[in-house]
Amino acid sequence: MRKIFTLILLASTALTACSSQEVPTYTTQTSTIKSETTNVQMSTLDTYYPVTITTYNYDMEPVEITFTEAPKNVVAVYQNSIETLLALGLEDTIVYASGLDHEVKDEYAQAFTKIPYSSDTYEPDAQTVIETNPDFILSWYVLFDDSYLGDVDYWHENGVNTYMLQNTCLTSNRTIENEIIDISNLGVIFDAKREAFLLLEEIYYVIERGAYYAQTMPPQSTIVIEITNDGIIAYGSETLAGDMILRLDAQLMHPQGGVLTYEQLVSYNPDSIFVVYRDSLDDAMAITAVEQIANNPILQNLTAVQNDKVFAMPLNNIHASEVRTINGLNIFLEGIYLN
Repeated sequence: MRKIFTLILLASTALTACSSQEVPTYTTQTSTIKSETTNVQMSTLDTYYPVTITTYNYDMEPVEITFTEAPKNVVAVYQNSIETLLALGLEDTIVYASGLDHEVKDEYAQAFTKIPYSSDTYEPDAQTVIETNPDFILSWYVLFDDSYLGDVDYWHENGVNTYMLQNTCLTSNRTIENEIIDISNLGVIFDAKREAFLLLEEIYYVIERGAYYAQTMPPQSTIVIEITNDGIIAYGSETLAGDMILRLDAQLMHPQGGVLTYEQLVSYNPDSIFVVYRDSLDDAMAITAVEQIANNPILQNLTAVQNDKVFAMPLNNIHASEVRTINGLNIFLEGIYLN
C-alpha cells in the first residue's frame, strides 16, 4: 500500500518540480484549452474596476455581477473555495470560512492560521453569514439552497456578490475549462492576476506532460470508479475526472459513465484503475479504496491488479477541484504513465 501515499506525494511535489525529461512547450491540445478559455478570460485581467463577471443562480441561469472594487469581507465555504483563495494570497479578505473535509494543503497551512475558520458549522445558515457583514460569498451550488443561504437574488439585492463554482452548478460537461474559468474569474474579481495566471500555468504544464508521454509510450487505458453500497459507479467523459483523463491523452474506459458491473470491468481490463474515496480525513480510506479492487478474487487477472496499478483518488481532486485540479491531474499522470 506504500504506492498509494507515494503517488499522492508525487502529485503534490510535481506542482513545483520540473520533469527531468523534456516536454513540448505547448501541445495542440493545451493550446486549444488556452484559446477556448484563458485567452478569453485572461484578456479581462487587463481591465480595471468596475469588472463584470458571469455566475449562476439556483435555477442554473447565468447572472452578471459587477465589482467596483476587490471584495474585502469574503465568506468561503467548502475545501476548494477556501484553498483557492489562499492560493491567490487572499487570506486577509476572508471573514468566515467553513466546510473543510480535511487539513488544508501544506503550502497553505500558514495562511490558513490567519483566517476565522468555523469548525462548529460545516454549512452556515443565512443568519450566520449575515452577521459577518460580507461583500462576497464563494461556494458551491448546493449552499444556495433554501435550507442554507437561499438563492443569490437575496444577496445581490442586499449588496453582496456571489460566485458559484461552475462545475457544481452545471449538470453535464464538467470540464477542466470550467475550473480554469473559475480561477481566472477570481483573479479578475480580486485583481490577483499574476497569482491566477501562475496557477493556470501549472495546470497547462501537467497536460503538456500527458501529451508528451502519450506520444512516446504505448496507448494507455484507464478507468475511474467509485464503489458504493449500490455497486460500482464509473466516472464518464462528461465528469471532471473523465475530462482530465482525456486531456492527458489516455483512453477512458466506460466513457458513458454510470453503473458498472464487475464483469464489465474484467472485460475492459484497463492498464490502470483509479478508485475514488470521499473521507479524506481518514488516511485508511485510501488503503480501503484500493484494497476493494486489488484484493477482490474476481479481479486478480486484471492487468492493473497484476501490475500494482490500482490507485486511490480523493474526491476533492476531481470535483469542483479549483486549485486541486493540479493535484488530480498529477495523480492521474503519475498513475497512468509513470508507475
